[in-house]
Amino acid sequence: MKTKNILATFLILMTTQFCLADNATKSGGNVFKETPTIHCLGVRWAILGDANKNATIHVNYRKKGKQEWLKGYPLFRTRPNPHNSNRSRIHTVKGGWMFAGSILGLEEDTEYEVKLRLEDPDGGKVSKQLTMKTWKEPTEPKGMVTKYVIPGDGGGTGTKADPFKGSTAAVATAAPGNLFQFAKGSYSKFSVKANGTEQKPIIFRGPTTGEANIDGGGSSNPKVKPRVSVIRIKDRKHLWFENLSIRNGFYAINGNSSSNIVVRRCKFRNVAKGFNAQNGGYKKSVHHFIVDNDYLGPTKWPRERGIETFCLTYMSGSGHIVAYNKISNAGDAVHGTGHGSWSACDIYSNEANICTDDAFETDHSEFNIRVWGNVIRNVAHGITAQPSRGGPTYIFRNVIYNATYSPFKLNNHTTGVMIFHNTCFKNKNAFNIVPAQETVTNIRMRNNLFLCHMGTGLYVGTRNMKLSDFDNDGYGGFKQFARWNGKINYKTVGDAKSGGQIYKDKGAYLINPKTCFASKLLPPADKNKTYTLKEIDYRLAPKSDAVDKGVVLPNFNDGFKGKAPDLGALEEGQPLPHVGPRPLK
Repeated sequence: MKTKNILATFLILMTTQFCLADNATKSGGNVFKETPTIHCLGVRWAILGDANKNATIHVNYRKKGKQEWLKGYPLFRTRPNPHNSNRSRIHTVKGGWMFAGSILGLEEDTEYEVKLRLEDPDGGKVSKQLTMKTWKEPTEPKGMVTKYVIPGDGGGTGTKADPFKGSTAAVATAAPGNLFQFAKGSYSKFSVKANGTEQKPIIFRGPTTGEANIDGGGSSNPKVKPRVSVIRIKDRKHLWFENLSIRNGFYAINGNSSSNIVVRRCKFRNVAKGFNAQNGGYKKSVHHFIVDNDYLGPTKWPRERGIETFCLTYMSGSGHIVAYNKISNAGDAVHGTGHGSWSACDIYSNEANICTDDAFETDHSEFNIRVWGNVIRNVAHGITAQPSRGGPTYIFRNVIYNATYSPFKLNNHTTGVMIFHNTCFKNKNAFNIVPAQETVTNIRMRNNLFLCHMGTGLYVGTRNMKLSDFDNDGYGGFKQFARWNGKINYKTVGDAKSGGQIYKDKGAYLINPKTCFASKLLPPADKNKTYTLKEIDYRLAPKSDAVDKGVVLPNFNDGFKGKAPDLGALEEGQPLPHVGPRPLK
């Protein structure tokens, strides 16, 4: 009997040691540095162990040479997508976890020191310190050779006295360091066979007064074949397109597998896709810079058809920026990639109006896609993650007015999305999550405002919400507060808090829409109306229910005033930020 007791004790001790070993944490390798962007840096770090999921990776950063460390948001514990067809192998770490995350709001072309501290109460302390540098907005290098282009059918030498006549004659001579200055007028479609370099790009630039129209002579209708590319740059590098009016084709600029393409201050008319650049992959297709453009499509409001193909961009790869654009009458303003995946890209400060499907799609994203500071109105859905393949996908400080279905579409078994500090207005049901019976996994919500004219505040139709962390959002204008997991109804925010299914900490706040905003802005009473940008003044009133109700989120609401951060996209007292094309300097 004594021998049996000793053996049992030994087995218990051994089992405990094995469990502690599984719960303890250690590094699974080097930290992976994401492709940098102008204002953000991203990392990934695989760790081993932590079976009980209580490890944390703290983030601190500072400009190189500075003394003070600033606090970043902790790295995000990603979860492999539960659906096989959308699962990212990179998010799957045998015997451990993939952590990933971004540092935001950085200065361009600046070196930063980044400190990561892995801590686990079960054992395991590891620190990593990195030096990383942000990207710089592309500016014209010194020493470019200007060649002049006027409308015509051939000839010329490219000098000011003897300009090239027509786009075909000009492009045939393209070489690194050439700047083709197009005069106003009409030009035919063209293909670029040459590559530029980082120090010597090839630039195609229109006039600052008048328009250089590049006319493909085709149709934006997807049923019309062949599908015309107005400018074709497949597998090209370091090409810039500026101040051009590109029209009459299915693709305005068709650049599959391309890299380092600048599209700046261009106008897109009667084209289905403004900039098409898929199939490149993470390392091959990097640093597209799509800014200050004006895209106008043919779609109507209210929505007359189903999903329509019109969009400004359709890209895969890493390090891309889509910013300060005006996108109107599209299907999607920015289309998530359908071929390949994308990571470490930024979508910010855009104005999107009338999108009959989605404004900004992060679909098929893997790591560190960031969407912020956009103003979206008159759309079916605001911002989508369908799916995020593990994340993190960051969606923060956006304004979405009159999304008829939902401000955030979380479909196709999405996983790994953080939604912070957004302000959303709907006619009916402030926030819908209705992805049939697909899973919705690892969603984190904080400090958002969801306001509606009628209906339910939070309506979750699926019964497959997994590992989601909802807390500290404000809701107003509803009759019933919530329906959760397709089966549980909560009349009030208090009922939802006490029910214990949605909230584990603070719960939701009740917001009075009538006193929320200084402008008296209300949720849309008519979802079929086309609301203007001027109508959407979302600055908080000093006595708004949203003031001082937020929780601190390092790197997302630093520098707040008052007792606590405010809910929504804009801290009370701050001016409306600029969206759309920036004024010329």
